[in-house]
Amino acid sequence: MTALGKIPARPQAPDSSVLRGDKWRVTVLTDGLLRLEWSDDGAFEDRASSFALHRDFATPRFTVRDGEALEVSTSRFHLLYDRREFSANGLVVTSPTGGRWHFGERLDNLGGTARTLDDADGRTPLDNGVTARGGIAVIDDSASFLFDAEGWIAPREPGRVDLYVFAYGRDHTAAVRALYDLSGHPPVLPRWALGNWWSRFHAYTSDEYLELFDRFAADNLPFSVAVIDMDWHRVGSVPARYGTGWTGYSWERSLIPEPPAFLEELHRRSLRTTLNLHPADGVRPFEDAYPDMARAVGVDPASGATIPFDLTDRTFLDAYFRILHHPLEDQGVDFWWIDWQQGTTSRVPGVDPLWLLNHFHFLDSGRDGRRPMAFSRYAGPGSHRYGVGFSGDTVVSWASLDFQPEFTATAANIGYSWWSHDIGGHTRGVRDDELATRWLQLGVFSPILRLHSANNPFIRKEPWQFPLEARQAMGEALRLRHRLVPYLHTMNHRAAEGVPLVRPMYHLEPDREEAYQVPNQFSFGSELIVAPITSPRDPVTLLGSATAWLPPGTWTDIFTGTVYSGDRQVELHRNLAGVPALLRSGGILPLTGEKDLDATRNPEHLEVLVAPTDSGAFTLVEDDGQGDGTDLRTVTTLLEWDADRARLTIGAAEGPAGIVPAARTWTVTFLADLPSGPPLIDGEPAELTGEAGRFSVTVRADTTSATTVEVKLTAPVSADHATANIERILTVAQTDNPLKLEMWRVVTSAQPLSAKIAALHALHPPAPLLGAVVEQLATQAG
Repeated sequence: MTALGKIPARPQAPDSSVLRGDKWRVTVLTDGLLRLEWSDDGAFEDRASSFALHRDFATPRFTVRDGEALEVSTSRFHLLYDRREFSANGLVVTSPTGGRWHFGERLDNLGGTARTLDDADGRTPLDNGVTARGGIAVIDDSASFLFDAEGWIAPREPGRVDLYVFAYGRDHTAAVRALYDLSGHPPVLPRWALGNWWSRFHAYTSDEYLELFDRFAADNLPFSVAVIDMDWHRVGSVPARYGTGWTGYSWERSLIPEPPAFLEELHRRSLRTTLNLHPADGVRPFEDAYPDMARAVGVDPASGATIPFDLTDRTFLDAYFRILHHPLEDQGVDFWWIDWQQGTTSRVPGVDPLWLLNHFHFLDSGRDGRRPMAFSRYAGPGSHRYGVGFSGDTVVSWASLDFQPEFTATAANIGYSWWSHDIGGHTRGVRDDELATRWLQLGVFSPILRLHSANNPFIRKEPWQFPLEARQAMGEALRLRHRLVPYLHTMNHRAAEGVPLVRPMYHLEPDREEAYQVPNQFSFGSELIVAPITSPRDPVTLLGSATAWLPPGTWTDIFTGTVYSGDRQVELHRNLAGVPALLRSGGILPLTGEKDLDATRNPEHLEVLVAPTDSGAFTLVEDDGQGDGTDLRTVTTLLEWDADRARLTIGAAEGPAGIVPAARTWTVTFLADLPSGPPLIDGEPAELTGEAGRFSVTVRADTTSATTVEVKLTAPVSADHATANIERILTVAQTDNPLKLEMWRVVTSAQPLSAKIAALHALHPPAPLLGAVVEQLATQAG
């Protein structure tokens, strides 16, 4: 095996979990997870597969009835099997929730994700995940390749069936945790990966690229990752006899004459750098590294023979990293963008080159105790282990945008938690400034925010390329993303433990039918639900809208401060300044301070948003950015809101010294009306800033001790601001002024709510205007 090492695997299930016959084997891995195998030759596979690394689960409690048919039962499933070659009549799994699966039957799977969105203009088919409406999902692992004891790849033997049945009923969260326990958990990404990524297919010179980021900094537009597309290497200067410049490993010196100095300047600007990689054409004689590469694989450099790309060859694999990539990393390249588009076949049957690229790049990136990081396409179940996904080249259209939230959230069903999309769309389409803005706002609440554009001078993403309204909204979105990094990094650690950042609503409320009817709405970590706006705004109200279902409880919009009672459907209307992002009752949302936007370090200034309608707690998790995922050094800070005492406690930082600042400035912002008296910091009166609906208290404190902030909230904590909001809606509305006056008279009348709504309907206003007004009237209605 090369110096790349091997992925940790514990593939052997305990004998106490296994039932077997001459040609069949049943393994009860957990109370909701079965492995079913059929083998024509009577031999079974105990090596790890690219999907299933760990089968050493503690034997769960199960019962066996060995009669005419084999029956196996746990609290979550019942298996009936006739001990013959698998068939629809002879193998049945049922769930107490009513689900039933006959072998070979198509299930009502809730979907997983797809390999790519290249050229997708709207919906695209999804592969299966491990969740289903009926409670049973099946992953067919029969064709995936294997890892031997050294971690090297091996093909499957033909004539064998290898299935994993996830029978978790409607406990979708448990199904995903079981997937991770079986297949390996996602990595903890580097903190900087959670900030804004800039990517554009454009032949930048090093000076142009640095000037671009200086312009971003001057406009207070933060970025943490600089993505350099394929023009970093020789493209147009490749001699014609070698074909295209799609593949390359040598800097294009006419654009970037001094690569180490260029990369150092990017690092000085707190940026991490990734380079685009299309390896399919191998290594050709014009490459700087060709002589060393040729000698390493046994080719005479004088022959001029192209060295074919083949990661199934151990000698090539070793040289591929050691000679082609490590020297560039020594110059300052932080990680690689693996842009494989050349099919699924290799010299070894069943081995997908994309799988190998993802697997070995990720392992190599974690050498010498580094935090591993890779950026590539989805290669199938198990791909969640390998860093950040790349969705492919999306079309610039509203149809594409409208599919993105569902596509991102549904990926949680196969554990693929770190999707990176082409924010704003990549190719084709038409220019639409509102579309670009709404897509970027979705990006704020996506796992990764990466702007990307095609090699077209008229497809641009720099905010200054847009008119004032869009430009301002885009700038606020980019800044908010960096302010969210403390929250995102905490969720990053949570995702590695088993709960993806972005999840469909039915993961939160699996027994509510309404949760399955809002595919574009999702939970964003533990504190927020988001309903992005993915369609053009109404020409009358100038507002975009999204239909949402609010779970039971109280929900507060972090942008508008509007408080909504839950357990109901609602249509949410917003101008171009923001999208509905609702903080749960008692929710605590940690942000960086407004000027502390460097995503590469733990901040000195933090702001904490509190929805004070109920008690709640949040544990902030930070780390030192080191370690390969098995030995992370973390610091935790407990933030606890006691609604009865109206007190927020900022706990002492718990963990190794030196990871977080010794002292911090904390701004505590309450999404509530102004208190009836001065706030208290550790019992002493303090000043506040703000206005009705949102006020803040700031304190400077050592991180080694706890600090309390007490406020005298009024009841209710947020009064009814509907009338003022409706006045603003009617003022902006592009419609008949007498009609607006009549609507205003109804709104400001003394009639009960039901009578007001009936009277507004009777005026026959445009439906979007009526909807926006009624939303405000009914914000806290049950």
